[in-house]
Parts: sequence; structure tokens; C-alpha cells
Amino acid sequence: MNQVIAHIALVVRDYDEAIDFYVNKLGFELVEDSYQPEQDKRWVIVRPRGSRGTSLLLARASNAHQEAFIGDQAGGRVFLFLRTDDFWRDHAAMVDAGIAFVREPKQTDYGIVAVFKDLYGNLWDLVQFTDGRP
Repeated sequence: MNQVIAHIALVVRDYDEAIDFYVNKLGFELVEDSYQPEQDKRWVIVRPRGSRGTSLLLARASNAHQEAFIGDQAGGRVFLFLRTDDFWRDHAAMVDAGIAFVREPKQTDYGIVAVFKDLYGNLWDLVQFTDGRP
């Protein structure tokens, strides 16, 4: 069996503000932005530049129940992990772009890591693994 996780749905308040954050602040690429008239929604896919792995499906909340989870999709835990090949380059670029870090860079036994918030408050690790982890 050969399976991969293709997309992770990230509940957002607004497509365009989410695209702006992920593309213009985090430097992701916009892979697809297609309107689906039968459902009155958009299929919006972003991913880190150069990545061919898992991408984010930016899914606009369509009801009050979904809206309650915007920014808290993991119950306050780190939700997503952005692996980099150059921690300090990416950390500096993110700070320059106004990304809010809630835990400063820390050297660990597995690499360098810092925690940042996305525009809605979801927590992410920016991490450069040095122990061979994928």
C-alpha cells in the first residue's frame, strides 16, 4: 500500500486574508484557488515553496460551529510543524514579516525549534531537525 496525506484542512475566517497571510507573510505558494459554484465555496490550496508534500486546504468556516474552531484546531497545542533546512534564515524572514513567536528559538536534542502563531492563533513549530527525523 502506498498512501500519503495530501491535504490538511485548516478552518479560516476568510479565504483572501488567509491567502495573504500564508503567501505574503509565510512565503507559501498558492497552488490552487478555484470557485465551486455548486457549493458556493472555493478550493484553496497552499504549501511551502518548493514542497511537493502535504499541503493546506484553506477551508472557510460555513457555520457557527466551525467558526468556534478557527485558531484553535488543536485545543491550544502546536497544530502544524514547518520543517526548514535553514532555521535562522526562515526565523529572521518571519520576524521581519511580523509573524508572532510565542516561544523563542531553543536548541534541543533533535534540532532548533520555535513556536509561532498563524493569523488566527493556531500554533506552529518552525523546526530544523538535526537528528535525521523526516
